[in-house]
Amino acid sequence: MVSRVDRGPVANWWWTIDRWFFAAFLVLMGMGIVLSFAASPAVAERIGLDSYHFVIRQMTFMVPAVIVMIGVSFLSARHVRRLALFMLAGALVLMFAALYFGVEIKGSRRWVHLAGISIQPSEYMKPAFVVICAWLFSEHTRQSEMPGNLFAMLLLGVVLALLIAQPDLGQTLLVLATWGVMFFMAGMPWFWIVVLGGAGISVGLVAYSAFPHVAGRIDRFLTGEGDTYQVDMGREALLRGGWLGQGPGEGTVKRILPDSHTDFVFAVAGEEFGLVVCLLIAGLFAFVVLRGLNKSLNETDDFARYAVGGLVVLFGLQSIINMGVNLNLLPAKGMTLPFVSYGGSSLIAMAISMGMLLALTRKDPQKRMRTGKPRSTRFMQPAE
Repeated sequence: MVSRVDRGPVANWWWTIDRWFFAAFLVLMGMGIVLSFAASPAVAERIGLDSYHFVIRQMTFMVPAVIVMIGVSFLSARHVRRLALFMLAGALVLMFAALYFGVEIKGSRRWVHLAGISIQPSEYMKPAFVVICAWLFSEHTRQSEMPGNLFAMLLLGVVLALLIAQPDLGQTLLVLATWGVMFFMAGMPWFWIVVLGGAGISVGLVAYSAFPHVAGRIDRFLTGEGDTYQVDMGREALLRGGWLGQGPGEGTVKRILPDSHTDFVFAVAGEEFGLVVCLLIAGLFAFVVLRGLNKSLNETDDFARYAVGGLVVLFGLQSIINMGVNLNLLPAKGMTLPFVSYGGSSLIAMAISMGMLLALTRKDPQKRMRTGKPRSTRFMQPAE
């Protein structure tokens, strides 16, 4: 155990981070490993790989993900901004490169290969984008002559253009919604609320008209006609599981569910472990979001308030989209369940994102250094 009177860096970190957040993230990661054992062997065997290929890879990525999350959580607010700036610049360059040199999968170019590793740059772009926009909004709040809101709008335009070009409508709407919440937190006028709402509706209409696969998914969701195989199987898996599930390894629908280890891992959880475990998973996501929003409201520093709010909204909306698709409450969209679905890029990027959250919600370590009492101050120091 780390002593309360210990003044070393590890002790300072332990007594200043939000340990409830940290515990929730570790539990979700643990669930991800368990569900990887349940969901991925059938997929691996179907495509001619070793049964535990995806399990081993998930566990391999989990180790650096935990290390990265803890490492980022040591950073100060200033260093979180610097990390976000470098991440955003790198991600935007790679997203642009993916349009020309990326691997095309199901008609979209979202992946690039670096040193033999497949990377989805948009996953790393999202948390960095949130932090940089939070800084721009906070600078405008602090100095009204600083055109931070304008720069944030321009940055949003660049990001949306790259996402639509891939195309990736789901990530486009996720980023737009998160940005809108942050802009609302920053006190945007009603005029801009109307403009933003109109922009969101316009993006949806343009996507429906310009991209046949988007129109097809929305039509299938509204009418129930066409190829709804995967959504139907996901719903069937949840229904067969009932309240307590079929038992570990006893699921049958998961064996014919194409993306059971990624987009439909929530359905596998329902089939094998029941709705009780599904509610537990949903409860953990709700806990993180509600606790994060509460901390955001209590922050005295504008940058920390906007960044914390944006990061938990991004985390929450992504989980809602994934679970909503599994429950057939939203049109089908390939989006991972944070920390639970298989995927190296998603896992590492989410670890960085939540590491930033832990860093920005830390209590003031300098106060503890002076008093030896880790809980003597409520708020972190304002960002420089």
